[in-house]
Amino acid sequence: MKKDAQSDWRLCLIEGGMTRRRALKLAGAGTLGAMLPETGSAQDRQRPHIYMVTYRGETDVERGFFDYLEAQGLDAEFTRRNIDRDNDRLPGLVEEIRELQPDLVYTWGTSVTLGIAGRHDSETPEQHIRDIPIVFALVSAPVQSGIIPERAEPARNVTGAIHVVPPETQLRAMRAYRPFERLGVLYSRNEENSVVIVQDLEVLAEEMGFTLLAQPFAEDDRGRPTAEGVEDLVQGLKDQGADWLYYLPDTFLGTIYDRVSPAALQAGLPTFGAAELAVREGGALVGLVSRYYSVGQLAASKAIKVLRDGEDAAGIPAETLSRFSLIINMQVAKELELYPPLAMLNYAEVLT
Repeated sequence: MKKDAQSDWRLCLIEGGMTRRRALKLAGAGTLGAMLPETGSAQDRQRPHIYMVTYRGETDVERGFFDYLEAQGLDAEFTRRNIDRDNDRLPGLVEEIRELQPDLVYTWGTSVTLGIAGRHDSETPEQHIRDIPIVFALVSAPVQSGIIPERAEPARNVTGAIHVVPPETQLRAMRAYRPFERLGVLYSRNEENSVVIVQDLEVLAEEMGFTLLAQPFAEDDRGRPTAEGVEDLVQGLKDQGADWLYYLPDTFLGTIYDRVSPAALQAGLPTFGAAELAVREGGALVGLVSRYYSVGQLAASKAIKVLRDGEDAAGIPAETLSRFSLIINMQVAKELELYPPLAMLNYAEVLT
């Protein structure tokens, strides 16, 4: 690989100051709980009110968000709601947001953001929040999934932080660790971001000269993905000659790493994570990622522009971080007997 082709992913590590000072301060004041806003209209309240919707509880994304607001001196009150992986709760939260009329809504992930904000071209806008600024975090493909029409100028009351490193950049990093001819992928057909990334990979497969082996998860009678037979799916990809199993930023996949990663290890199939959680907690061998904490900080910077600077969310670009982190799980490397090139250790974070 040429040096200039490597330069787009050999980037500095981002070290977030992972203090809990802000979280503890807020918790002591009772503001991190699911509290109701102060009485009065949004105009009457002195402190801005942020309504937060998370998918699986607090993560490093939210810690980065809180710490950044503190560093900027923004004292806000929060209504926090966790849907606990159940998207069926989102319509009820839309109604609550309308009742509470917060100054800003924070959403975590693609499915939550779509459930709250809807598509920009939705034929049923009345089912979603359109008149309150929304800042999202941990959305991988906001344009392709229909959240906003353009990243540079969202043109609606929605902006935020994109967390996924571009797929082509990740594939180059993957090839630098171990060349491949066949790439295996597991994904959920009901997650628009996953479908979009698979489509992007199909294009890249032609451009970069590899075969994509994309396998959807089994589904229940409501069309939701299930873990049924997932070990067989992993082995099936290996049997088809997959050289890597690529962990997309698929929300459902993130809930079953404890089944997928052991199956991949048993099959001798190395795994590459598109998100930080896949490597730190999910057992992936390696990943080129945006740190969750830093994604939260980036999202908070958008919130500051809306709440303190009075900017219109429709004109605030949705962006990804400018620097990424290469993380290698050395325990997995030992089990697979698949060690990284020595030069890679000069810039990677190694988990032991």
